[in-house]
Amino acid sequence: MAEYPNVQLHIAGEWRDADGGRRIDVLNPANEEVVGTVAHASIKDLDAALDAAERGFAKWRKVAPYDRSKVMRKAGDLLRSRADAIARLMTLEQGKPLDQAKMEVLAGADIIDWFAEEARRTYGQVIPARGEGIYQLAIKEPIGPVAAFTPWNFPINQVVRKLSAALAAGCSIIVKAPEETPASPAELIKCFLDAGIPGDVIGLVYGVPSEISSYLIAHPTIRKVTFTGSTPIGKMLAGMAGQHMKRVTMELGGHAPAMIFDDADVELAAKTLAMAKFRNAGQVCVSPTRFLVQEKVYDQFVTSFTAHAKTIKVGDGLAEGTTMGPMANERRVPVMETLIADARSKGAEITTGGNRIGNKGYFFEPTVITGATTDMRAMNEEPFGPVALMRSFKTLDEVVTEANRLPFGLASYAFTTSGKTAQQLAAGVEVGMMTINHLGLALPEVPFGGVRDSGYGTEGGSEAIDAYLNVKFVSQFGL
Repeated sequence: MAEYPNVQLHIAGEWRDADGGRRIDVLNPANEEVVGTVAHASIKDLDAALDAAERGFAKWRKVAPYDRSKVMRKAGDLLRSRADAIARLMTLEQGKPLDQAKMEVLAGADIIDWFAEEARRTYGQVIPARGEGIYQLAIKEPIGPVAAFTPWNFPINQVVRKLSAALAAGCSIIVKAPEETPASPAELIKCFLDAGIPGDVIGLVYGVPSEISSYLIAHPTIRKVTFTGSTPIGKMLAGMAGQHMKRVTMELGGHAPAMIFDDADVELAAKTLAMAKFRNAGQVCVSPTRFLVQEKVYDQFVTSFTAHAKTIKVGDGLAEGTTMGPMANERRVPVMETLIADARSKGAEITTGGNRIGNKGYFFEPTVITGATTDMRAMNEEPFGPVALMRSFKTLDEVVTEANRLPFGLASYAFTTSGKTAQQLAAGVEVGMMTINHLGLALPEVPFGGVRDSGYGTEGGSEAIDAYLNVKFVSQFGL
């Protein structure tokens, strides 16, 4: 594999440049240098991808689930064998430390394995009938060609969940992968193709997101839409899909509360949550953001958390010892600066960080803000960066109210040694996911999704494949 390839489209079994030859530069966020280019799809390219997806669906839906599973398991093995090379590409284009990039690739292989097994278990039902000689069957069938739209923060993880679920169900798929991080998704798809997935079954395109989404979602070939990204864009795409009666899965933004109680193991909480907060420079939809700490342990937690934040080594993801890379693109830096300035103007204090690092690359200091109030923009808008907001509380009812104050409902975190408190939080906080006293989110076998403005549907667990299947009822008598 070359240092960094000039990434092509994949359409109808062929890796090719875009019609017209248009390309987009790909930058390394650690030094702002161009590392390569990616093909920019035209409408003609999209039409070719749609034609291929229709043909691919007609073939792939007829492949037995057992055989689909075997090919997918082979793709997972290929991904593992290529993890080192793919991780290096990911770090070059996205910035995260090399060891974290490799972990993402290997986790992607586990996701493929999970859905490969789910392919073999798309069970229907026999429903007891009211009359003798009647058989009532609920049969699950693939929904049809899928359009998948994925972001740049986890270039493998966000694609592999959608791709694996679609293929396991018997669907074809067109992936609109991120232009900022195009090489690692392309290498993922090569693993599936090299494993034996027919070329018409998987399409890969890049270009202007709004142009591609509006064209694909409205097209009659596409029967299912899946998107990971911001809440405003998700709402727009869901509305577009609704106009055409397309089923959707939406994994959208969050603003995760992390609730630390007086009886918690404060040092464990600080260490665990600091690791979660600054992973991928905070560019994680489930990243803990509002740290809600009970009064008696507030100072202890802030001190310990800040100490952990100060140990983080920010630098080029390819450099040895780096624990946090740059932000993935230039536009994120002024967003951080604006949110922090707003918080300062409203009385917040910075215990560490708060500034851009250097003037080359998109590096930003791990930042801890104390005295956070609900009128601060960062307490209402998803920062999507290395910013932790500290706020104290007195009672459980108060912290549940604050956790539910925003319209988001993706992830949440809690630390307590009280079983009663844990049960009350699990019942009272309106989220799709909660993890208590450890980091337990995003495994292939568990649900992954949100509620309210954080979207709907799940991309993990046994329920994830259902969004790619239709249920057909058949009632037969006398046969």
